Order: sequence, then structure tokens, then C-alpha cells
Amino acid sequence: MPDKLVSLSDAIAKHVVDGASVVTGANLEADIPFAATYEIIRQGIKGLNLIAPISDASADMLIGAGCCAEVTGAWVGNVSGGLGHNYRRAFEKNEPHGIMVHDYSNFSLGMALMAGAYGMPYAPTRSILGSDILKSNPNFIQTENPFHAGEKVVLVAPIIPDVAILPVQRADTAGNHHHWGSTGVTREAALAAEKIILLADEIVEPQVILSDPSRVMVPGYLVTAVCHVPAGVHPAPMTGRWRRDSNFFNDYHARSRTRDGFLEWLDDWVLNVPDHAAYLKKLGGALDDLKVKRSAPAAETNFAAA
Repeated sequence: MPDKLVSLSDAIAKHVVDGASVVTGANLEADIPFAATYEIIRQGIKGLNLIAPISDASADMLIGAGCCAEVTGAWVGNVSGGLGHNYRRAFEKNEPHGIMVHDYSNFSLGMALMAGAYGMPYAPTRSILGSDILKSNPNFIQTENPFHAGEKVVLVAPIIPDVAILPVQRADTAGNHHHWGSTGVTREAALAAEKIILLADEIVEPQVILSDPSRVMVPGYLVTAVCHVPAGVHPAPMTGRWRRDSNFFNDYHARSRTRDGFLEWLDDWVLNVPDHAAYLKKLGGALDDLKVKRSAPAAETNFAAA
């Protein structure tokens, strides 16, 4: 298989264009590609439609930096702090500019990605019946269940992102990879997307991936680019690798409370930090404190066929 290993900056420059729809967090609170978020901001990419059930502060950062035109999701904020300040300012003050929100519940967004992943014309759900989301989002159609007279059902249109940026614990250079822990809707996002960029915490030989095929989310031939980005999820957690940096999140939430405070934070941690290597250096010893040092391996599994 072809070698797909490229730098993060090259992957973002080539595959995340102005106006693209991008999955920036598909695994709820864990495995959010913050390193890619920072690189998108550094490159000044504009007009993005951010798709994510939960992207923690990532979407809020992209909104504040002027990279976002639309949000497709349930909310934007800092999981430990509440609603994102940049998100609120975009609505209340058009700072730095207004954004369009396509309202979803977390579950209905997962259903939309599932429909996109499996080529379905729509996905049916009951979960948002009676919700005002039906009034605000034309991608939902309430109708009668053809199999149960008198029962209402909502048809959810498929979502097909231009790019899904997905962190994994390890990958080979061809795009085959291992991911473990909670997956959220990562597999659905990957299968639905036109392109997949992997942020691999570690690059390994193909034999390592072949040793445990059950941990592969999607086959390597579907992957567009592989980027070796250790701790690329920071400050988010990654199972078996990194703990959540709550202090970093809290500092961001406090400083981003004002526009000027956010711009100072942006200079400190993104615009005046040339790349991910410099970002890790700036974190210094704090990063080592976030490493998962305890070991809790899974039981041995035998994949022999005969």
C-alpha cells in the first residue's frame, strides 16, 4: 500500500480548504484533534462548517479565530466550563463575524453520520419528536411510520463531511491503525467522510496493526493522510496515552471570556507557536505529568484460524 505519512501542516494545507465541512471531534470528550485545530488557525483557513457531537473548546477556538462559518451540532463549549464564549459572541455581537448553526441533538447527528456512512437516503429516529429542532433544521422531516399506522417518526438526512480529522493511538504509514476505548461516532464519521486525516500518537510497523484487526476502525485504503502527532489531542484525553488537562481547559475558558483575552490566548498558544513540536516544548514538564503511566492491558486474544 502507498505511504501516506505526511506532516500535519501539509495534510491540512492540501485537504482542508476554505468552505469545507470538517469533523473536528467524533468521540465526545476524548480524542479531539486540537493539533489540527491550531494548524487550521495558523493557516488562516476560512468558511468552515464544523461537524461534531462534542468538540470541547476546539470549535470555540475556530469560531473565535474567524475560521468558522457554520456549526453542525448540538452545542459549542468547554465541557468543564459551559457554553463557549466565542460561540456566544458570534451570535450576540457578530464577533469576529456571525455564524450559522444547523441544530441537532447529539443522537440525531450520530444518525445523520450513520446514514452518510452506509449510503442510506435517511435515518429514522423518534428521539427528537416534539423538539423545536424540527422547526429550525430542514434536514429533519416528520412523517408517519409506514409500518405502524398513527406513529410518528423523524427522517434525518445523511451528512457526508468533506474531511474527518481523527486521532488514533497508533497507525502504520499506509493508514491502517488501532483505536481503543470509547469510539463515539468515530467510525461513522470516518466512513461518511470524503477524506480521512489520521493524527497518530505513534507510528508502528504494519505487523503491529495486523496482530489485532478488531481495533481497526476503517481500512487503510480509505485513509487519505497519516500524520505523526504525539499528544495531538492535548488538552483532551486519549485512552491509554494521555489524561485530560483540566487546568489548560479552565485557563482557556477564563481567558476567552473577553474578546481581548481570547486574542491574547491565541497569540500565546497558537499564532506565536510555529508548529506542534514547538507547542509540546512550550508545555514542557506539564506534558509528562499528563502521560498515562498505569498499565491496564486487555486479556490476550487468539486470532489463529486453524
